[in-house]
Amino acid sequence: METPGDITGSQRVSSRPSLISATDDLDMTTLRLTLVIYVGYIVLTLVFRDLPIWIAAPLCAVWLAWHASLQHETIHGHPTSSRRLNSALASPPLSLWIPYRIYRSTHLQHHRHGGRHLTEFSRDPESFFMRPGTVSSSGPFLRAVFFANCTLVGRLVLGPALAAFRFWAAEMRKARAGHRDCRMIWARHAIAVALVLLWTTVVCHIPVAVYVMFVVYPSISLSQLRSFVEHRADPEPSLRTTAVEAHPVWALIFLNNNLHIAHHAHPTLPWHQLPSAWSQMRDSAMGSGLVFHRGYRQVAQSYLFRPVISVEHPAKDG
Repeated sequence: METPGDITGSQRVSSRPSLISATDDLDMTTLRLTLVIYVGYIVLTLVFRDLPIWIAAPLCAVWLAWHASLQHETIHGHPTSSRRLNSALASPPLSLWIPYRIYRSTHLQHHRHGGRHLTEFSRDPESFFMRPGTVSSSGPFLRAVFFANCTLVGRLVLGPALAAFRFWAAEMRKARAGHRDCRMIWARHAIAVALVLLWTTVVCHIPVAVYVMFVVYPSISLSQLRSFVEHRADPEPSLRTTAVEAHPVWALIFLNNNLHIAHHAHPTLPWHQLPSAWSQMRDSAMGSGLVFHRGYRQVAQSYLFRPVISVEHPAKDG
């Protein structure tokens, strides 16, 4: 996503200048990937009923997570230089729950101000921190849920539901306040969701409940796995972004967004150039303790049942 000309926190980690050139107007690698994702989705949903559910559902969930990564890539200006074309390529709501246009807007906001406001709940729409006072004003059950969501197992099991409900509640407040754009976006989204469900239920004969519970929900969990340790609170903005050196399979599913330090330092780089950018900044990042060099196994070993962050942002003005 576009960032101001000032250096981001992730860039300050690197002690060497970037050698990465600007992206071309047409990214054929990402275009081919787009074709693979959509053809694969069509094939997997068509054969869904012919496969055991324990094979079909996980495969489709992985494919939806891959599609979510593609959506993220298009938000950052790939595979073409046309915003409308990129949006058209990635806007089909295969995971149903969030309109692409809103995702694009909030994610661009997440990248604004050169990373100076990452994790701050009042300025970063993708922050997992909650407003101070949330815990004390909540009952025992909600406090337990909020705490669990800060652990990896809780984020995978409860995170998708919490993220969806918080997002939908905020959007409902906007609609009630008379935001015309909000209503139009959701009306169009409803039509697009209906078309997706028409494909999955009428053409592919996948029950809605099965698609939502065993495909959509786990796909969001996979995206939550990727984002689980991406950011942390720190007085120094340059220390708020981390990187996970994941297995090549995970890296492909997440389109190298697991190398989050490199992504925030070079947000306009296409996914397939991020490893080269990361190699230039890895040493200094390792020295700052910002890298999970053993991948998501290290993340799980560290935070499966232990909170990675506090429920509330530690800074009073966060």
